[in-house]
Amino acid sequence: MRFCYVLLFLMSLATFALSAPAAPTAPKPGLAKPELPYDYQIVPGDVLEISVWREEGLDLKILVRPDGGISFPLIGSVVAGGRTVDQLRDEISKRLGDFLSSPEVTVAVVNSNQKIYVVGKVGKPGEFLILKRITVMQALAMAGGLTPFADRDDIGILRRKGKDELRLPFDYDSVESGEKLEQNILLQDGDVVVVP
Repeated sequence: MRFCYVLLFLMSLATFALSAPAAPTAPKPGLAKPELPYDYQIVPGDVLEISVWREEGLDLKILVRPDGGISFPLIGSVVAGGRTVDQLRDEISKRLGDFLSSPEVTVAVVNSNQKIYVVGKVGKPGEFLILKRITVMQALAMAGGLTPFADRDDIGILRRKGKDELRLPFDYDSVESGEKLEQNILLQDGDVVVVP
């Protein structure tokens, strides 16, 4: 008989434990999605979430086409590439104004596609997805730093400007010692850091 009471007591404890709300858990480090800077410029391959308040049919996730454009209901093609989220929101709002009374538009980048490349004598050469603008030194750190045989004073940044490609010099030792800091530029989408 005593065994039955003990068993009933244990079952009631188990039921209480299962029905109690779970304690909040701290987010795992490294899993939070970094926020994009306010001046982030949209690039082809980004995924945008665009919604218009009280217009369910106008809540969409849209991939930015290779030409930088998107297609949106009612207004057709819109240039998104090279614009900030605020600039795109204002353009969509303005054009929707021909069809809706005071449309309230929200635009968010839900998946960024900006990439830089670090090649040559670094610890981990390759392609790096960047969610914010970074400097050459930060890119080299992301790539595992320079190897012992790297030519530290002849690093170059390749940047495409229209049909032309520029090579910008970078002297690692000078920048590291606090000189020639103007060489530690902010990288742009598609830049290639070459470490000979």
